[in-house]
Amino acid sequence: MLVDSHCHLDFPDYAGKVDEVLARARAAGVGVCVSIGTELKRFSGVKAVAEAHDNVWCSVGVHPHESEKELLDDEAALIAEAAHPKVVAIGETGLDYYYEHSPRQPQQANFRSHIAAARQTGLPVIVHTRDADDDTIHILREEMAKGAFKGLIHCFTGTQKLADAALELGLYISVSGIATFKNSQPLRDVIKSVPLDRLLVETDAPYLAPVPHRGKTNEPAFVAHTAAMLADLKGVSGQELADATTENFFRLFSKVQRPA
Repeated sequence: MLVDSHCHLDFPDYAGKVDEVLARARAAGVGVCVSIGTELKRFSGVKAVAEAHDNVWCSVGVHPHESEKELLDDEAALIAEAAHPKVVAIGETGLDYYYEHSPRQPQQANFRSHIAAARQTGLPVIVHTRDADDDTIHILREEMAKGAFKGLIHCFTGTQKLADAALELGLYISVSGIATFKNSQPLRDVIKSVPLDRLLVETDAPYLAPVPHRGKTNEPAFVAHTAAMLADLKGVSGQELADATTENFFRLFSKVQRPA
């Protein structure tokens, strides 16, 4: 079994199509999906998809792009939503200095609030970071010194420095379809150094469809292509890669119930 640890099934791309998308995922061997929250004002839609499907779970959070519009006073709102049985993670949160749709200060403040929520709930924090390696590392280290929390760098596209820091802090690294792109050899070189017991796979659907579907609307079934590339990269069988990444997922996302 494979797991899509990060997708957005509430997005308009899947309106009226979630059942068929999940059927294709099952046919591709994908047994569990986590649909990710990006705005509190839209969280009811994220939660509704998870409630309607046994093997879909969700996270609650404010994407860094939305930080200025949804600046959190503290972690209380996240903790309240995290009590729901289908909410299995906090985020996505983090820093995006590539687009800078929100100023850096609100991004950093929200990032810290999400980590506080992860620390208090015991749920993993899902970290989005783009062109912000140094500040991401700094905040993660400062916050870990205040008290342990668990989490992962989602859709990893960072440097060896970021990967090493994340691993040192006990975080996991999740690989998306970007790693299958022809021009992603430097990224593959970094991912090759990540131990198999710290890797997860994801789609970030509807974005970032892997080769051979690049340019199309991504969906959870396509995580199989990223997994196949990772197996080749790590020099293991597809079954070994699936077993390892799925075990890693259930270790990190401990609130998720394994499918029967």
